[in-house]
Amino acid sequence: MNAARGPDKLLGRVLANAGLLLGGRTVNALVSLAYIALAGRTLGVTTFGVLVLINAFAQFVGEVAKFQSWQTVLHFGATPFGEGRRADFQRVVRFSLFLDVTSAIAGAALGAVAVLFLGVHLGLPAEMSQPAALYALSIVFLAPATPVGLLRLFDRFGVMSAQAAVGSVVRLIGGAIGFATGASLGFFLAVWAAGTMAAFVYLALASYQEMRRRGLTANFAWRGPLTTGMPGAWRFAWATNASSSLDVAFTHVATLLVGALLGPTQAALWRVARQVADALAKPARLLIPALYPELAKLHATQGEAAMRRLALHVGLVGGGGATALLLVTVLAGGPLLTLVMGRAFEPAADTMTWQVAAAVIGVWALPLEPMLVSLGRPGAALQVRVVVAIAFLVALFPLIDAFGITGAGIALVCSSIAMGLGMLVSLRMSSAAAQDRPSN
Repeated sequence: MNAARGPDKLLGRVLANAGLLLGGRTVNALVSLAYIALAGRTLGVTTFGVLVLINAFAQFVGEVAKFQSWQTVLHFGATPFGEGRRADFQRVVRFSLFLDVTSAIAGAALGAVAVLFLGVHLGLPAEMSQPAALYALSIVFLAPATPVGLLRLFDRFGVMSAQAAVGSVVRLIGGAIGFATGASLGFFLAVWAAGTMAAFVYLALASYQEMRRRGLTANFAWRGPLTTGMPGAWRFAWATNASSSLDVAFTHVATLLVGALLGPTQAALWRVARQVADALAKPARLLIPALYPELAKLHATQGEAAMRRLALHVGLVGGGGATALLLVTVLAGGPLLTLVMGRAFEPAADTMTWQVAAAVIGVWALPLEPMLVSLGRPGAALQVRVVVAIAFLVALFPLIDAFGITGAGIALVCSSIAMGLGMLVSLRMSSAAAQDRPSN
């Protein structure tokens, strides 16, 4: 009886945590659309496209440089935290912070230098190279991920839900000022960078307060061994970093390639379509951040069978909700886009539908990768991402040449299907290998 109720209880907790995130993220999605609309209406499609390309480049470098240290916190920290081993937990946090600091510094330096030399090849006007390099310094505030892992482990999803909204509200206020005064591109770059900084400060302070409230900051030593008692920590960190870095091929790299091949105007249309697609798919996708901590805890206590049951339930709930939102996009996405952004952005409606379809397919398959990572097999997920990312980037060029930005949407849908199938096969192979191991 208790075993039967177990999965339902865990699913309820995942849904509750996702609901807490949803409150903040729903507000953030609406606010994000508002500040993007203000920027688009103020700057016009082409200049807004330049803003999009500069921001996409900074986010691309930040995501590539950033270690997914929140996964390190969950994977290695769940057991010592649950058992009250403060020193061991602090060692995990120290290693995670080391990853954050080094990647933040390296990412900002690399981004600032790279955009000076590559900007013109991405569709940026030559005179925007220096402003773009200054904007790239905001990568420092994109890289840290330890606070995210801590708040997820502490089940403080309500606290974390406000993080994205903080940055968006700053951008909204600045965007409103810019719209009222007819501000320049440089002003909007400063406002967007300020939003990134504000979100980081909020998250860092919130996670520190939560650690202090639990007595986990007492006798915290910044110096000491990084990975003692954490076998495979570096391999895990590099694998999750590489897997996440490959994900930018489907987001920021796609935006940059559209800009490089078709120009800033088409990049603006692609980015606006993605913003709307993300907003519509966000409610279902928020189940995944809530799923990771529960999988980590189940792995430490009940094993793989319980993890599979929970992942299946989450996939069904998330996929069903995402499919309903795809219908909303087909029926009302175009008018919504025109209402928010203006008729100048109406050509983005078709590619928006493709992007929402890709997101829905991804939501159905999203529990598969958390399963692989939580089982300590990030390398398997990485292999799938490498193959699919390469295929996606190779396909982008001929599809964009033949169908414009709609071709990029088609490539995105195909890659989502391939990603889901690849993760499923990889998980089944890993499970089969684990079952055969004892008999050998």
